[in-house]
Amino acid sequence: MFKFLKRNIMKMFRELLVYHHSSLEYRAKILTLMVSANGEICECEKQKLKEIAHSIYSDDHERAELLIDTVNEYHTKIVTNNGLDFEHLIMLVENETKEVPRFTSKIDMGLLMQLHECMDSEEDILFQQRIIEFLQGLKDEYGVV
Repeated sequence: MFKFLKRNIMKMFRELLVYHHSSLEYRAKILTLMVSANGEICECEKQKLKEIAHSIYSDDHERAELLIDTVNEYHTKIVTNNGLDFEHLIMLVENETKEVPRFTSKIDMGLLMQLHECMDSEEDILFQQRIIEFLQGLKDEYGVV
């Protein structure tokens, strides 16, 4: 009960309570682009997302779980058309990358390719490949040397 309550409070007030929340949210947006490419999160993507979050934050289980929750929150907003759509998320990622070039180090192509393995439809594979190319372009253009 306490753990559930604490997790919900952290989700609601992450801007105030989470150290470097903007970095976590940027990563969540990138991962959301990948998992929301086909409009749903399949079991394979859920498992890969969990593995990715725990590899990024291997020393902080709570932060990894918060990353997963944030991805799910963004995905739900996209699917339910609740103030965020896919194109808007792309624009947010692009604008945040321009404003904070050090965020390009958060774009890990190896981790993103793990999510790419879950796609089975040719159309979804192509769309997700375009997202990867877009993110690589951001990384190349705005990456900190």
